[in-house]
Amino acid sequence: MSVKLVSRYLGSVVERGTLKVTFADGSRANFGKPTAGFPDVAIRFTDAKVPRDILLDPRLGAAESFMDGRLIVERGGIMELVELLRANRPWDRGGSIGGPTALRRLTNRVAFAREAVNDRMGSQRNVAHHYDIGNDLYRLMIDPQHMQYSCGYWDDGVETLAQAQGAKLAHIAAKLALADGQSILDIGCGWGGMAIYLARHFDVHVHGITLSREQLNLAQERADAAGVTDRVTFELIDYRELPARGIRYDRIVSVGMFEHVGRPQFETFFEACANLLEDDGVMLLHTIGRIGTPGTTDAFTRKHIFPGGYIPALSETVAASEKFRLIASDTEMLRLHYAKTLRAWYANCLANREAIEAMYDARFFRMWTFYLAGAASSFEYGGMCNYQIQYCRDRRVLPLTRDYMRKAEARLTAS
Repeated sequence: MSVKLVSRYLGSVVERGTLKVTFADGSRANFGKPTAGFPDVAIRFTDAKVPRDILLDPRLGAAESFMDGRLIVERGGIMELVELLRANRPWDRGGSIGGPTALRRLTNRVAFAREAVNDRMGSQRNVAHHYDIGNDLYRLMIDPQHMQYSCGYWDDGVETLAQAQGAKLAHIAAKLALADGQSILDIGCGWGGMAIYLARHFDVHVHGITLSREQLNLAQERADAAGVTDRVTFELIDYRELPARGIRYDRIVSVGMFEHVGRPQFETFFEACANLLEDDGVMLLHTIGRIGTPGTTDAFTRKHIFPGGYIPALSETVAASEKFRLIASDTEMLRLHYAKTLRAWYANCLANREAIEAMYDARFFRMWTFYLAGAASSFEYGGMCNYQIQYCRDRRVLPLTRDYMRKAEARLTAS
């Protein structure tokens, strides 16, 4: 019965491009038709439970079956399989590749609500789950020059991952409208790439904070190697603890951290930022976002990749920030930039497969590449994008037009 149901499901999804499925009993089914721009994929199920698991929750069921070696991709790769399914039902055409059953959906929502509280101890634990798995993995995947684990900026003429990340740093720096002598808080500083970049290009002091010990140690090493330790400090601390110190900053920047805050903590985050920002200060928030309305985190991502994480809609982000008189002075949506970045990371992982499997195991490698493939497809065909929101507290502190951003960015990219 589950074979018939999953065949009906796949037949309703795959129309363009082809999918060949070999079931555990040796029977085969073909779906779709060859179409330019759509991949041709062949997969095999090694046991009869795979179709049932997929029907219960298509994303989690397919992911865990792939991770366990029970769903084998025989033609193409996991990127092509996910792309085939997503491309046939793109978000902006109103389609859907199907969701979990009603019971599984209810279970996921309850678990999401419980984990989304994301208190200080939980936040530290959730960050460690993803970022303390070892710096060596990230060195193989992301660009070693900037160590940026966030969306690059693929401007005209940008061809490599390192160039895209350098362009992203310049793009954000330009929006901060920096001046010599200013103090900057980098919330979620990662391996120090943003802090080091700002200290190298401006006469400023940057305080970077993180909840990952692995990131902290490497960030300090990289700042020392860059010769900027007199202008950059890193600290293992939760952002919620900083306002009690009574310190304010001229600028605040946060890149790829807001996704880990958790929806119940949105107002806490912006209240802390408002209390940390000088009255004439400027803040730049760079985050993954939802194109549409608020939602929930899927079970695979919550269970295996980002526990406690949540991708915010623009509406709920601005609604939370405006309660603390933070003016959204500039908003930009990056549509396909992260898809290109994720595909570059995926390619790096494939190129370093043996090294990654030696660090962990083959199951981890399959889990990680499924995560990257699913994320890339979400930005290409699903409801994900990136937002850069500039905030200020005084409407007169910034120039009246955006020309200052363009000029600053041109100077930085030319240097």
